[in-house]
Amino acid sequence: MSSTARLENPVPASAAPKRTHHRTTPARGLADRTAGYVFLLPWFAGLAVFTIGPLVYSLYLSFTDYNLLQPPRWVGFANFTEMFSADPRFYHAVRVTLIYVVVVTPVKLALALAVALLLNRRRAGVGLYRSLFYLPSLLGTSVAVALVWRSMFAQGGAVSNGLGSLGLPKTDFINSTTWSLPAIILLACWQFGAPMVIFLAGLKQIPAELYDAVAVDGAGTWGRFRNVTLPLLSPVIFFNVLLETINSFQAFTPAFIISNGSGGPADSTLFYTLYLYQRGFTDFRFGYASAMAWILLAAVAVLTAAMFRISRVWVFYSDGGSR
Repeated sequence: MSSTARLENPVPASAAPKRTHHRTTPARGLADRTAGYVFLLPWFAGLAVFTIGPLVYSLYLSFTDYNLLQPPRWVGFANFTEMFSADPRFYHAVRVTLIYVVVVTPVKLALALAVALLLNRRRAGVGLYRSLFYLPSLLGTSVAVALVWRSMFAQGGAVSNGLGSLGLPKTDFINSTTWSLPAIILLACWQFGAPMVIFLAGLKQIPAELYDAVAVDGAGTWGRFRNVTLPLLSPVIFFNVLLETINSFQAFTPAFIISNGSGGPADSTLFYTLYLYQRGFTDFRFGYASAMAWILLAAVAVLTAAMFRISRVWVFYSDGGSR
């Protein structure tokens, strides 16, 4: 008998195999939930031991005078009062950090977006170019890169000698109160590979039909970028701005290595995190350092909330999702 013939003679409903419905019993549901919690237990343990525990303890230390050798002594808001009323280096560290954040974030993201636009085009060897531009970000904030950067910009380094060969005055960028911070800013801007990759992924998601449509309307390169790329890429831009702003506030390793941990010369590279480190591990004032850490956390949290609020004005979601 052919298969067609079999289909023309359906099996009676009474002869068809009956479906069995498995009902979840309370005991079975409890066992499933227990198994899920058991698998999550290592994550909860790590969260409690390595994140929540130190966080709560640092909050406690911020209200104490603690030097690591003696038990913490409760001082209330004394650390915060001293920070805002009797510590000029605190305000200087805040100023240096704000300059770094305000310069590094837009410059780094502008470079990343420009290179991503170039690498979004089809051309020979584009994969190699993407790898080469991403390479500095792989090195990240490593100590080795900071040491190389310091040797390049110090007196007698490659940059100083290069300027001398061009007839320009040789400059010791590392020990100059004017140029030490720009040297660190340049190092941060050079490492734009990570946001570049994120921009590139966002550019790949923009439909080519939209570019064709605006081209029919007579839009040129700038018109396509302004009317298509920027609006559709705005969620990715916002994500990168948020990420790089937070990362810039946390910058530590380059300033520590290039200034030998002093923040010099004359506190010109005294970043907030570096000053926090000095108060904790040089002056052994862990209570004061903890108070500084909580002030930084609060400032970044407020800034992040403000950025999310402002993003409702300029970030466009093509699917109409929540902003």
